[in-house]
Amino acid sequence: VIYHPKYQESKRIAIFLSMPDEVQTEEIIKDIFKQGKECFIPRYKARSNHMDMLKLSSAEDMSSLALTSWNILQPSDDDTAREEALAGGGLDLIFMPGLGFDKKGNRLGRGKGYYDTYLERCMKHPRGKPYTIALAFREQICESVPVTENDVPIDEILYEDC
Repeated sequence: VIYHPKYQESKRIAIFLSMPDEVQTEEIIKDIFKQGKECFIPRYKARSNHMDMLKLSSAEDMSSLALTSWNILQPSDDDTAREEALAGGGLDLIFMPGLGFDKKGNRLGRGKGYYDTYLERCMKHPRGKPYTIALAFREQICESVPVTENDVPIDEILYEDC
């Protein structure tokens, strides 16, 4: 990941904080800060499909995050001091999680539509849609995954031996 040309050229990067069954992202997050890039992480709104990408100030900043009922670390609802990526300079790159992927760029998420809705908002930002890379295990690559008209295809899937 850290040698990928899109990662190298990106300055503002959004990345998910891994759940136990996902590709672990902590080392990538540490590298984002080591390289002097800006790091944004998701904050999901419960009982909706709204998500914001909020700025982390450092890798150590992760220890201040709250654990949600889904067991995901994220900034708390009353944390209003963090920059939201689309309120500022937008994003260059988003690393995306998922349960399954196909080689046509379709992604099966957890069913709430958070990332698809967020990408729609990105398209309205002056900077436009950021490049999207899914981080996957080889076992998550399928012949096809179910999609709807609201699903936004991802640009690239990275997985072991791809």
